[in-house]
Amino acid sequence: MERIQLGNTVFEGANNVYLLQGDETVLVDAGVATEPTRGEFVDGLASFGVTPEDVDRVFLTHWHYDHAGLAGMIQQAGGATVHVHEADAELVSGEEASLIEDRTLQQETFEAWQLPDGPREELLSFLEGHAELAGEDVDVTPFSGGDRFAVNGFELEAVHLPGHSAGLSAFAFEDDGERQAFVGDAILPKYTPNVGGADVRVESPLAKYVDSLVEVVERDWDRALPGHRDTIEEPAERAREIIGHHRERTERVVDVLDRHGACDVWTVSHHLFGELDTIHILHGPGEAFAHLDHLARHGVVEREATDYRLAVDEPDVGALFPDP
Repeated sequence: MERIQLGNTVFEGANNVYLLQGDETVLVDAGVATEPTRGEFVDGLASFGVTPEDVDRVFLTHWHYDHAGLAGMIQQAGGATVHVHEADAELVSGEEASLIEDRTLQQETFEAWQLPDGPREELLSFLEGHAELAGEDVDVTPFSGGDRFAVNGFELEAVHLPGHSAGLSAFAFEDDGERQAFVGDAILPKYTPNVGGADVRVESPLAKYVDSLVEVVERDWDRALPGHRDTIEEPAERAREIIGHHRERTERVVDVLDRHGACDVWTVSHHLFGELDTIHILHGPGEAFAHLDHLARHGVVEREATDYRLAVDEPDVGALFPDP
């Protein structure tokens, strides 16, 4: 297995594309579809004696452009099969538009979150400038969680870990007695993957993501190979850290509502994160929404129109999260 790192100035640091060589030439993920990244990708493959035409299969951890953008180019070059979870398949194929292109979904989301005109216009301008990052449409082969694939003498198991995106999936395998997984953005070594804004299609995004983190803990892989940055040597511990992070953020949201009374999503986001720009204008209120939604589903807050208010005095936030 080899790792090719591709530039990415927009998201969570350099993207990892994993190359598995043997009877087949297989990739896990593909970088963003910018011209500089295409060049880096082709050069990276060439350093291992491979061209895009040689690629037989691509396994995508999720639909986000920095992971799936070059899949269409790879497929057009040599006819590679592109596997992606069924929940993300139509976004990769181009049959469904993401919030980046869907003006109706943008309007509905921004109104629900009460984004002010200035930040809204800045975000829309940013999104319009990045729509091409999706690359070419792809003829996808969908899979479901639990599906298994024979790859060069070992087996990849698809492990559905929704939250950051609806279809985000890890690919678990055993190599030389070590249990490992390509985890995409399910867990990352430095940042906490965004929930709520990274894929606005996900219902109960925080609850789903916490359940996915519990799955990572219970799987107790020896090593996780993430979509960005370096290998995670203790993935279960990292998943526990992220659960703790979200528990603390939920406590901060409760504190905001306690101190300021009823607030809309944008106002809570402002109290949590301050001034935001570019993609963070989406991700900041997305995080605020995910935590408000989690509190509402547990009866801790009540929603009236676009405002949320506390419904419980001194709620036990810790009881809303597992302690795996």
